[in-house]
This record gives sequence, structure tokens and C-alpha cells, in this order.
Amino acid sequence: MSKVLIIEDELAIAELEKDYLELSDFEVDIESTGDGGLERAISNDYDIIILDLMLPGIDGFDVCKRIREEKQIPILMVSAKKDDIDKIRGLGLGADDYMTKPFSPSELVARVKAHLSRYERLMATNQKVNDVIEIRGIKIDKTARRVYINGEEKQFTTKEFDLLTFLAENPNHVFSKEELFREIWDMDSIGDIATVTVHIKKIREKIEIDTSNPQYIETIWGVGYRFKV
Repeated sequence: MSKVLIIEDELAIAELEKDYLELSDFEVDIESTGDGGLERAISNDYDIIILDLMLPGIDGFDVCKRIREEKQIPILMVSAKKDDIDKIRGLGLGADDYMTKPFSPSELVARVKAHLSRYERLMATNQKVNDVIEIRGIKIDKTARRVYINGEEKQFTTKEFDLLTFLAENPNHVFSKEELFREIWDMDSIGDIATVTVHIKKIREKIEIDTSNPQYIETIWGVGYRFKV
């Protein structure tokens, strides 16, 4: 249930707005002063704020400005002032919409729903989901470059992480030491393939219960290594 804060000093208007919003399954709180509304808006998690301009104490312009410094939730400004300069100022301070009194309560509800829908789409677009590989107790977070073994984080060097990730992304595929060196170190492997062996050993020490009987990275004698799933 979405939560709405109405900051309005005319109680009859606030109660009417609340009734219509609650009929549309919103949870609604009312504050009648600028100071009280600001404190409540900052200290609680509301999904949208309906903000009157003419308020006792801090006016709606200052309330809007200070809320916007803390939160990006939609702010719907309402006022009996019809001058364009007030609308321009309110929108310039961060309000998402401006409604001039008197207005239909059903229109208010429609605008609230529209702004919440837009905000939710925006948040969904902005959310970044980490790219994660999970195989039998191993969790490799490619985005954060972190590795967890049965829930416990293990520290990997850059090349250890890259090598483990490459093998895990290509399970059951056997790679020669030369192929792994070219892939991870991006250079000719002549004379350097022992580097791969050393890194495989260090990775096994961090992910295997018994390094003498590895369950993840297998040695294919005479060929190379593969990540078993």
C-alpha cells in the first residue's frame, strides 16, 4: 500500500483528499503546518507528498526545497494561487506537478497514481542488478568483483578473480595453460605458462575443501584445466 503525506492547513480540504485517496487504497497521513510536514516528510518513508503552498510556519516553497534536498519522491504542489510565477517557482524548486484550487478530488487521485507509476518505472530503470555467477556454493559477483564461498567472502587478486570467473563462465570446457594465459594475461604465453599453474593453486586453496581432490577446478592431465559443474 502506497503511503501519502498531505501537508495542508485547511482541514476540510485535507480530509476530503484523504477520503478519496483511501478509497483508492492509499495510506494517508495529514500535517497542517509547514514545520510539522517537513519533519514528517523527512523522517518517514512516504511514496508521494501533496503539498499546499500557504502554510503556517514554513511555506510550501521552503518545504518543497528542503524535502528535495533529502529525497527524490514525487511532490504534488497545490495552491489557490493561479499566477504562472508561482507555478514556475514551485516546479523550479523540485515539485513534480502543480494543481490550482479548486480541483476535483478524483483528478487529484488520478494525478497521484500517474506520478507514482512514473516514479516506479524510473526507479526500476535506474536499479542496477549485479552480474552474479552461482555454482554449487560459489558466488562470483562480477559487478562488485567479490567472491563468496558458502556465504563467506574470500579475497582474490585481480588475476585470480579473472581466471576463476573465466573458468566458471565456461563450465566443463577444457582449456590449455596456453589458452588461459592468452585469455587472462592477454599476451604470448611462451615461457610463462607456469603463471597459470601458480594461480590455479592459489584459487584452489580458497575455494576447495580438499585441494588434493578438487571438486571445482579439475586438472586434465596432458591438456589443461576445466571448471566442473
